[in-house]
Amino acid sequence: MYELKAQGMISSAHFLREYAGKCRHLHGHNWKVQVTIAAAELDNLGMVADFGAVKQRLNDFLSPMDHCCLNDLEYFKTHNPTTENIARHVFEGFSAAVAPIVVRQVEVWESEAASVIYRG
Repeated sequence: MYELKAQGMISSAHFLREYAGKCRHLHGHNWKVQVTIAAAELDNLGMVADFGAVKQRLNDFLSPMDHCCLNDLEYFKTHNPTTENIARHVFEGFSAAVAPIVVRQVEVWESEAASVIYRG
């Protein structure tokens, strides 16, 4: 099994609804988003997928989440914009965007010291 990893970045604000701590207030992060795609076989060029194409598609997917308040986006009106829910949203949406490529996992860092991995 081969795995390919690509990263993107977004800068966005959010606040956590019904949270008692300081993150209930509007604040921002520079989120690092890493997707891992997998394939048992390589294509005729010997690749899982073209890195440039995967990175471009990831950036295209992340673009609506960049420089905004995540709470204003449709998905996060019904899902609290926690790092966990961001990872799940990226996994599900990016999986649909790159099908039939298989997304193995998505890791989202909200800081250098804190990240979440979501596997479907």
